[in-house]
Amino acid sequence: MTTFVSDEKFMRIALQEAQKSREINEVPVGAIIVMNDKIISKSHNMSISQNDPTSHAEINALRSAAKKVGNYRLTGATFYVTLEPCAMCYGAIVHARISRLVFGAYDPKTGVCGSSSNLHEQACFNHTPNIIGGVLEEDCSSILKDFFKERRN
Repeated sequence: MTTFVSDEKFMRIALQEAQKSREINEVPVGAIIVMNDKIISKSHNMSISQNDPTSHAEINALRSAAKKVGNYRLTGATFYVTLEPCAMCYGAIVHARISRLVFGAYDPKTGVCGSSSNLHEQACFNHTPNIIGGVLEEDCSSILKDFFKERRN
């Protein structure tokens, strides 16, 4: 898949959102949604603080974007997230009809866009976003590794 110069720019903003998660002791994952080169939504993980297992950065960003646009379909949008999505988040991204999914760090445990599985290759989905992985991978991976290292100490 093709990466764009703006992919790194927007991923850096998603990393700022991930830092917000880290500051509230959440797993540092950040997400932003862009339409027509404008950010329409940004969020971060809040599962612990919200007592909500669905409050992943991706779900939070999707909810906010859909309200802002006035439609649960976000056709033409590019979704940036610092960590490869899990099955729940990938399913929501598909249902929202996101056009491009750009992620930073690969997640060998729960990532479903090439790491632990390849949900985007399953015939059960009637939409598949263009997926680009590894954008600012080292930065996106570092914030997670540092967070879990601190938690272990």
